[in-house]
This record gives sequence, C-alpha cells and structure tokens, in this order.
Amino acid sequence: MRRTPAAVASALFFAAAPGTVTVLGPYWINGWRMRDPFPDQVMIPLKALGALLVVAGLIVLVNAFVRFVVEGLGTPMPVAPPTRLVVGGLYRHVRNPMYVAVFAAVIGQAMIFGDPWLLCYVAITAVPVCSFVHWYEEPHLRATFGAEYDAYRAHVPGWWPRVHPYQP
Repeated sequence: MRRTPAAVASALFFAAAPGTVTVLGPYWINGWRMRDPFPDQVMIPLKALGALLVVAGLIVLVNAFVRFVVEGLGTPMPVAPPTRLVVGGLYRHVRNPMYVAVFAAVIGQAMIFGDPWLLCYVAITAVPVCSFVHWYEEPHLRATFGAEYDAYRAHVPGWWPRVHPYQP
C-alpha cells in the first residue's frame, strides 16, 4: 500500500478504534466528572501521574500508528495490514505498544477523575484485546512473516516493555 492512502486510512481508524476506547468509553462511564475520593495530598499527585499517563499514551499511540504507515507500508487495520513487519521505534521495546498506550491512557483517566469504574473498564476491555492478539494477530503475523516474526517474538515481550531496544 502506498503511504498516503495508508496514512488516511490509519487516521480514520485512529479516530474510530482507539478514539472510541480511550475517549468515548471513559466518557460514557464517567462523564468526565471529578470524584476526588482521597484527600488533596493524595489526589494532586495522583492526578499529575494520571495526566502523565494520558499524554504518554497519546504520544505512544500516535508514534505507533505513524510507524505502521512509514515502516510497514500499511495500517493497523486487519483489512489493510502492513506489508513489512514493524519492529522499529517503540516496537523495539514491546510488541503491542498501541494496546499498552490505550490501557495507560484509560488508567490515567481513572487517576485524574478518581473513578475506580474506569479501572474495571480497562480490565474488562483487556479480555477481548488480549484474546484478539493471542488468537488472531500472533498467528496471522507468524503466517505472514514466518521466521522474522518468530525471532522478533522471542526477543520482545508482548505487554511489558523491555528496557534495552531489540536489535533485529
């Protein structure tokens, strides 16, 4: 796929998929209302850490989407997958930076709004996401990229980032 169509499709998918999970889902659950269940000396640092997670999640998510277009010549959508295995950038540290970023952004919102229901939302959302990765994405990547994916998978963790980047 050429880069321009991949970029347009990725931007639309970005708004639809991660946008729904990280923006609409928390809004429907919480309405973006502050709950402040703890004293200020706890809530202020908690909100600051939450804001850091939201911003970091957004940066990681945008970076991962761009990486699919630039390096993979495709999109994160299963209907228009990359033609090359994406192993650069943040993918050198963790195999699923998009999902990790989405979870971090929602956890950050739970901290900002002081709403434990958003943590439940993350836990519930993680079940189909992890299942999708295990039962669809990983077998598909193995079938498409073979030994290259097997080597990558053997060196890069799926969910908890490694400190030192993978060097293919």
